[in-house]
Amino acid sequence: MNRSAVNLDQVTLNFKTFGEGPPLIILHGLFGMLDNWKSIGTELAKDFSVYLVDIRNHGRSPHYPSHTYSDIAADLNQWMEEQWLYEATLIGHSMGGKAAIQYAYDYPENLEKLIIVDIAPKTYTGGHETIIQALQSIPIDKVESRGEVEESLQTTIKDRGVILFLLKNLTRKKEGGFKWKMNLPVIAESYTTEIMASPDYQDTIDVETLFVKGALSDYITSEDLPLLDKLFTNYRLKSCPDAGHWVHADKPQELISLFKEFILE
Repeated sequence: MNRSAVNLDQVTLNFKTFGEGPPLIILHGLFGMLDNWKSIGTELAKDFSVYLVDIRNHGRSPHYPSHTYSDIAADLNQWMEEQWLYEATLIGHSMGGKAAIQYAYDYPENLEKLIIVDIAPKTYTGGHETIIQALQSIPIDKVESRGEVEESLQTTIKDRGVILFLLKNLTRKKEGGFKWKMNLPVIAESYTTEIMASPDYQDTIDVETLFVKGALSDYITSEDLPLLDKLFTNYRLKSCPDAGHWVHADKPQELISLFKEFILE
């Protein structure tokens, strides 16, 4: 396994790559990072050259003052050109799924296929405000231990799985103390106006596309089907049984099977 980063004129995206075969790129969701998809990526690397990418303002990728889906798509396009990646399959989950849809609209010539995990190309009303407020309430510059952060999050977030997920963003500074890997101020500022918003498109997307819905999730509903029919000229929708929004964590093997069935057909 090789951890890499590439210097570009405007952006340096952190990524990991492993395996051999047709290129397969995976984009994580909000508050996430490439390591969230490491186990699935390792399994897919038996058949593909897998690239796990940290989106701007997340993980070990740089922090920037803006966070739009057009930004993320442009970042990805620069990075793909530097890696000589063309006709790749692009997978995106949640926020990463919206970014993947934006990429498919802006740069369709670079994609072989598109897979969107549990998100629709629409504006959502929110749902992460409590998490953002909990993170903002922590005086991160004064924190002395990981346990202190965990204890603080427990006062407002009752799902331990969510807390452990968020704590992956906590890292030690070289000079001592802690910091967030993610760009929390920009994420908070962009949450309602950009992250929850729909990707920016005015026409159809012709890339062959698979939507995977968590059967227990309400991020994609029957009310979204007319929008998918209107926007995507060649798509299908599959449901992953007994999975919530974090399909890759709830049912990884089932998700991998859906991926392979669609890509290798």
